[in-house]
Amino acid sequence: MATHRIAARFAHCAAENRPALVTFVMSGDPDPETSAEILAALPEAGADVIELGMPFSDPMADGPGIQLAGQRALAAGQTLGRTLEQVAAFRRRDDATPIVLMGYYNPIYIYGVERFVADALAAGVDGLIVVDLPPEEDDELCIPALAAGLNFIRLTTPTTDDRRLPAVLKNTSGFVYYVSMNGITGAAIKSRAAVGDAVKRIKSHTSLPVAVGFGIKTAEDAAIIGRDADGVVVGTALCVALGDSLVDGKAAPGSVEAVLSRVRELARGTRQARA
Repeated sequence: MATHRIAARFAHCAAENRPALVTFVMSGDPDPETSAEILAALPEAGADVIELGMPFSDPMADGPGIQLAGQRALAAGQTLGRTLEQVAAFRRRDDATPIVLMGYYNPIYIYGVERFVADALAAGVDGLIVVDLPPEEDDELCIPALAAGLNFIRLTTPTTDDRRLPAVLKNTSGFVYYVSMNGITGAAIKSRAAVGDAVKRIKSHTSLPVAVGFGIKTAEDAAIIGRDADGVVVGTALCVALGDSLVDGKAAPGSVEAVLSRVRELARGTRQARA
């Protein structure tokens, strides 16, 4: 099942003539209970695919919003093992929504690659995005993950030219994640037209869906980017909405709804993308 949920969900969205909404939340943010409640409610709010962040103390690609989410999760005691337990609990209620773990290699390396791949598959994880493992390091995690049945989703950027793109796509599966800008998460997209052109160029090299992330914050952003992309990825806006809802760093009565209301707004945007 793990190797097919992502493909099935993107096919379903394509049949509805709309991009998939891919939502990123940080596992364990701001505490395990609130995080689990948000995760369980994301599909009904409109999330088609869920990226679940693996908190790490030294992220490289994340802006302040996601960095703070990771810090809150770590302070609350979140570990990679607890993140996998959270996925397993989600799977007992939802066997259709794809879950992709996103983060950095260090926690996986410490956990143990073979053990991690087996435990992730058993928990119901569908794919991995590991930001700091380029194609040259595929033997570290990508190849073992693919062999076990996990999708390995690769990032492409505005600097990934046509010479580099085949190497990036070689062992990519599930979907291709196009980073819309050079920089960190949460910045503003400078040229939406350039993003559309980049998506078309990538799609000329692969039959995989292409999802665009970094800089998508509003329903309008989702609608515009979703005209060309197969999926739109939103993370910072959700992490910031959660962070802004906290009282003295703790979850408040409206914290879960603060995230879900943003997801519903973004879902409306994806449904307007090709109207």
